[in-house]
Amino acid sequence: MVRSYYDLPSLTALEVFEASARHLSFKLAASELNVTPSAVSRQVNALESEIGDRLFVRLAAGVMLTSAGEELYAALASGFSRASEVVKAIKHGDRSKNVTIACADAFASIWLIPRMSRLWAQHGDDIIVDHVISDNEHDYRRAEIDLRIRYGFGSWPDECAEFLFDETMYPVCGPGFAKEHSNATAESLLELPLLHVDWVGPEWVGWSSFLRSAGIRHGLLPGRRLSRHFVTLQAAQTNQGVAIGWHRMVYPLIDQGKLARITGLKMPAPGGYYLSWAESRTLSPTAELVREWLREMSAEERSA
Repeated sequence: MVRSYYDLPSLTALEVFEASARHLSFKLAASELNVTPSAVSRQVNALESEIGDRLFVRLAAGVMLTSAGEELYAALASGFSRASEVVKAIKHGDRSKNVTIACADAFASIWLIPRMSRLWAQHGDDIIVDHVISDNEHDYRRAEIDLRIRYGFGSWPDECAEFLFDETMYPVCGPGFAKEHSNATAESLLELPLLHVDWVGPEWVGWSSFLRSAGIRHGLLPGRRLSRHFVTLQAAQTNQGVAIGWHRMVYPLIDQGKLARITGLKMPAPGGYYLSWAESRTLSPTAELVREWLREMSAEERSA
């Protein structure tokens, strides 16, 4: 077989792998690529055979990347994103006023978007800000994204990261629920309906690890599971149960009387919020201006 100049597997197989890794799902990758899940599985199996290493661990609820898969995905995502960026620049011409920011759903809704009017007040029509809002950080690899605000530990492949502010966690619920359970203690949380978030990233804390960190032993936890953090907060506001409140995202809702703390349980989150951007690409002057504005907003948040 004649190998290509770069000695790579087929681009089709690499495209299928990248989509599967981004979604952590053969089914979702198949839907995106308009093929069947079995076709995706065959391409991935062939790629693993050619490379000589496993790229995924197959699970009942999807797939998980191996260390080799993570390494390959980081390289492909970076390369595909850069190629997409160049193609779009050629097709659409000057986009020097455009800046795209990526962040999680709840963070965008509660922290970022309410502050955006201050950016417009300072700079008016000089800046056009687009948003990629997703709780799945694999979406943050998209080519058009200039800046990312993300929770974690400050280290992501091929990115520069700058600390913005820390985080604190405590249980929250609707005011009516808090009044009805005014005598609740940290230990009695196990008897209440808990609202769980199916986080995509392992750095986010769920009820099980939160309670263990507080020294509260437990078995199977009660409650409902939701796939988005913002929806979980909406359920808590309407007295449907108790959610873990991430202070930077819930204190505005507490100040507005939409949420209330329940019990005195409180602890620092293991990670923090960071601003990141691709280390392989120079930010435009407009993106640098928005980065500086985000630094100013974060300094205010830290001192609040």
